[in-house]
Amino acid sequence: MFRSLAKVGSNTLLSRILGFVRDLVVAHTFGANAGTDAFFVAFKIPNFLRRLFAEGAFAVAFVPVLTEYKERRSFAELQRFVDHVAGTLGAVLLAVTLAGVLGAPVLAMLFAPGFIGSEGKLDLAVDMLRLTFPYLLFISLTAFAGGILNAHGRFGIPAFTPVLLNISLISCAIWLAPRMERPIMALAWGVLLAGILQLLFQYPFLRQIRLLPRFVFAPQDEGVRRIGRLMLPALFGVSVTQLNLLLDTLIASFLVSGSISWLYYSDRLMEFPLGILGVGLATVILPNLSKKHATESPEGFSQVIDWALRWGLLLGLPAAVGLFVLAGPMIATLFQSAQFDVTDVAMSRQSLMAYSLGLLSFILIKVLAPGYYSRQDTRTPVRIAVIAMFTNMVLNILLVFPLAHAGLALATSLSATLNAFLLLRGLRQAGVYRPEAGWPLLILRAVLASTVMGALLYWGVGDLASWLGMTTADKVWRLSLWGLAGVGSYFAALALQGIGPRHFRAHRS
Repeated sequence: MFRSLAKVGSNTLLSRILGFVRDLVVAHTFGANAGTDAFFVAFKIPNFLRRLFAEGAFAVAFVPVLTEYKERRSFAELQRFVDHVAGTLGAVLLAVTLAGVLGAPVLAMLFAPGFIGSEGKLDLAVDMLRLTFPYLLFISLTAFAGGILNAHGRFGIPAFTPVLLNISLISCAIWLAPRMERPIMALAWGVLLAGILQLLFQYPFLRQIRLLPRFVFAPQDEGVRRIGRLMLPALFGVSVTQLNLLLDTLIASFLVSGSISWLYYSDRLMEFPLGILGVGLATVILPNLSKKHATESPEGFSQVIDWALRWGLLLGLPAAVGLFVLAGPMIATLFQSAQFDVTDVAMSRQSLMAYSLGLLSFILIKVLAPGYYSRQDTRTPVRIAVIAMFTNMVLNILLVFPLAHAGLALATSLSATLNAFLLLRGLRQAGVYRPEAGWPLLILRAVLASTVMGALLYWGVGDLASWLGMTTADKVWRLSLWGLAGVGSYFAALALQGIGPRHFRAHRS
């Protein structure tokens, strides 16, 4: 698993770096205004549905069933199953896509009611949504292909695929935008193009493993129906984080212009470590947990979860501390420009600090949820998600008035913490996860090392005002220097406490 995680992590790192370049280009080209608010809503709707259906409910329902077919059935049965899932999924997605394009005005008003009555803002969001919504069709089929490759140990290709989205958006922002009457529309075209490219990229690799699907509509197929039954509760349970972020956008649409963009940019920075570590761990352990369950290996099942939780703690905690302390310098370095001014930096910093408080919880959710889905239990996470969802709604109302957009981010972090706690408690009570010895001391050592790192960074970076007046080169140099110093101090503090490579590499497979 360590080698698989390294593949996923390295490709995800490349994607996240290009994602930063993408956000930097967008921020410097378009700033934070009504136009970017409209685009982020138009992109967030299909992106939300992608995470809900493709990478969310469908993935957690499809991979365990696919793994069972792979381990217990003949290759001919596996091929037939893949064909039937492809045809049925494709037909459903096509219908949803057509409905989304036709109903774009309703969707825009539903997801961003604050745009109603805002001159030009709603119309712009609708026009862009008609281009971005078909992304759902292509990216969901891409996730289907990625699930097949992951189940066969081909983790690198699906992890690299998101790079194409960033390349497409960067290219359209630089070369297409200046040639358009409404430059911001270039980003919507970039999203559509990316969906097509990502799907086509996967096909040669499916052919290599002889599982290039023939699209056969077969909703009555045994395997397809099992996936459908598992998906229904998982639609909500696996994507509670996305639903919480969506609620943030809905409420933020009533706040001052720029609020949605501030939340977007801070969320993107938070997604960097979450994507590399959280998504990477989830991608690697779901097929492994499914295999342990299919081959009836409860001890191995528990060890996989323990291994992933150890990674989540030892790398997630310092990442959260680093994001909190470096929030202002990072945003100032990456996004500050004539279009993204001092106010935008300060406001984005507030929401990033709030999001960072929940980073470890977001990572742990990615690790703990597969413990349920791999056993084809999608009902328990739903009950937990409902509790977290209502908690987030209440906290949104309580915190948005004193803290504005930052209150929405804080509510999301707090509800994620509750979600992670309940998932962990459920696995412990079910007896499928039994923590190995040494966890209290490991937690203490991670907290101490993170405190040392945080104190060093707080002392070294100074206040935000000093960063706002620097040149870009100075900011990049200073941020890089203190970032490396922080990483070095953390691992040095761990080493002094006796934490070495064995704590990271246990239970490799």
